[in-house]
Amino acid sequence: MTRVWDEFAASVFDRISPQLLLFLLLLLAGVAGSLWYWYPAWVPRRMPRLRMPKIKRPRRRPRTKKKAVEETPAAPAFEPSVVLPDGTLLADRLAAEGRYAEAIRQRLRDLVGDLAAAGIVAPLPGTTAAEVAATAAVQRPAMAGPLGGATELFSEIWYGDRPALRDHDEHMRALTGEVRTRMTGGTP
Repeated sequence: MTRVWDEFAASVFDRISPQLLLFLLLLLAGVAGSLWYWYPAWVPRRMPRLRMPKIKRPRRRPRTKKKAVEETPAAPAFEPSVVLPDGTLLADRLAAEGRYAEAIRQRLRDLVGDLAAAGIVAPLPGTTAAEVAATAAVQRPAMAGPLGGATELFSEIWYGDRPALRDHDEHMRALTGEVRTRMTGGTP
């Protein structure tokens, strides 16, 4: 068996140079790997069905005209969104209990809710605080500084495992208040 293999390899190398053979083998491996990776996408699952075009029939609409009700959009209220039944804010209650990290997170949540209510951002599930801040900064550049500071403070405490203190909560309260002031068009 060894002699047959040696003679076969010698006859291949007599016709093809070793560099070209190596290149062809690498090309073959690349094509095979690509086909293996994208295999399900390019192979049809089943034969396509022939579809007959649907005939659209006109619908009869009632002849009565309904009066259009004009709705005026209400001005968005820039109030924190989580208010407890006794009238206190959830973030203030958390801070009073000494849970400063959760209070800071709640203040940022309330602020993002206000930004969404104002139509400045449209946060989607999975959107990070930094992405919300960047989107809001594009819409309203005046808010970039305090909103970036609030996002950075939140990230350092919540994701950086930094212990939150009363000073951090007060700083976050000041930053979110400044963002709300700039959101309404006022200057700090």
